Amino acid sequence: MAIDIRCFPWVRRLAADYAFDFRSLAPFFIGDPSDPDAWKTAVGRARDYPRQRTELATIIEAQQQRRGAPVAALASARQLAEPGTVAVLTGQQAGLFGGPLFTLLKALTALKLAERVSRDHHVPAVAVFWIDAEDHDWNEVRSCTVFDESLTPRTIALPADTAGSGTPISSVTLGQPIETALRELEGCFPATEFRDGLMADLRAAYRPGFGMAEAFGRWLERALAERGLVVYDASDPAAKPLVASVFARELTTPGESVAIAARAGADLVSRGYHAQITPVDDTLAVFRLDGARRPIRHENGRFVVGQESYPSSTMIAQATAEPRMFSPNVLLRPIVQDTLFPTVAYVAGPNELAYLGQLRSVYEHFGVPMPLMCTRASATLVDAGALRFLAKHSIAVESLQPQDEAALNALLANQIPPAVEASFTNVAEAVDKSMGQLVEALPGLDQTLGGAATSTLGKMQRDLQTLHGKMIQAAKRRDETLRRQFLRTRSLVFPNGRAQEREIGFVSFLNQYGPALIQRLDEELVLDPGQHWLVSI
Repeated sequence: MAIDIRCFPWVRRLAADYAFDFRSLAPFFIGDPSDPDAWKTAVGRARDYPRQRTELATIIEAQQQRRGAPVAALASARQLAEPGTVAVLTGQQAGLFGGPLFTLLKALTALKLAERVSRDHHVPAVAVFWIDAEDHDWNEVRSCTVFDESLTPRTIALPADTAGSGTPISSVTLGQPIETALRELEGCFPATEFRDGLMADLRAAYRPGFGMAEAFGRWLERALAERGLVVYDASDPAAKPLVASVFARELTTPGESVAIAARAGADLVSRGYHAQITPVDDTLAVFRLDGARRPIRHENGRFVVGQESYPSSTMIAQATAEPRMFSPNVLLRPIVQDTLFPTVAYVAGPNELAYLGQLRSVYEHFGVPMPLMCTRASATLVDAGALRFLAKHSIAVESLQPQDEAALNALLANQIPPAVEASFTNVAEAVDKSMGQLVEALPGLDQTLGGAATSTLGKMQRDLQTLHGKMIQAAKRRDETLRRQFLRTRSLVFPNGRAQEREIGFVSFLNQYGPALIQRLDEELVLDPGQHWLVSI
């Protein structure tokens, strides 16, 4: 079942226009992903730009060997070394137990697009998942929310003090709390035929002594098994020399990337869109790594990191000689990514599109070809009961988001027998008509009675509305099953009032459906950026 994304209040105009009116946004992107010619051009750009393919493939294979990656993923990594291969990339932070459902949707979208590119353009294409392992927002990744047996969202979290301020996720090593979190997760899961196997796989990936990013990579590879997804840990210091020139250029032209992105953001705003990021003028698009991830500012011809000040020449030389000490921010990450990989397309979430639209001229500044930007598949997973309930009562899915009883009351009001509702309507209209005549006639007898009649009419209308409310309450009591079905479906579709794909970890659905989950999503998802899909597994 397809739903127009414009029905959802959280979908902003930019994401809607990207799907339905790309021409309005064409100046901010390199091509329209719905245009076959744009893909042909993007394939050519990705193949022609010189890259250190062999070195990158070797680095990725070493990561895979450490994680025990499946054979198909190893073969895909080796394919990247070939001159004609292109890549479809996506990425996310290393969320606990794989993160929300949209993480899986991103990976599957990249895999499906890589298959399409290979089929339509007769070139080898590989899907790559970029783990943003140098991100330092621990609170963003330390928890995972799942459904318990009653479809109540339950959140399992690692301690807030596990990572210090500014510590990259790649530097976080799992300790005993991960075992506690795994036990809590198992206790939340309903008993299914898949639970024991799922927990065994999770325990193999999330073990004390493993890094948080490493565990995420192990689990993603395990979950997608033999589908050939290449998982890349972006924090790997072995890859930093391959992008040293990007860091050095950012330092050589301090503030230029930020200024370019800011101008594009202002242009978006002037056209009625929003700018996803508003860079600070004196900061650079690169961090310095020294145990923590620290912003670099440019002040009076020198670079400032915390309380330390460095001559420009010293830090530029360091970026070339010791690039492992640097890390891209959100503006520079795509440039680093596409310097490394022959990226024909990047799979983004709808909120990512705005900041990617601020980067077209940043790509030009670095001389790196910008890939096409594709929106990930968007979906809500429902069981057969919820799907029947929605269809039977013709309920608009978006009406379930508010965590009040307005939609329920409207639904229950429709369950009142038509004869009862018609009788009520007739009485209400008769009261309004008859009392209205009396209100007009009484002043002819006594001017003081007009107000009293109006007051009486108001009281009668309020009493009738109270009676109507009691009718609805009677309908609630009369059909408690309907109420339970409504609340259950709402909890499934909008847990905690948020979109399911952003709130619930995909492990929750693997526990419910097992391997059929990924197979069915692979078969059912249609790559249409204008549609959100209700999928019944």
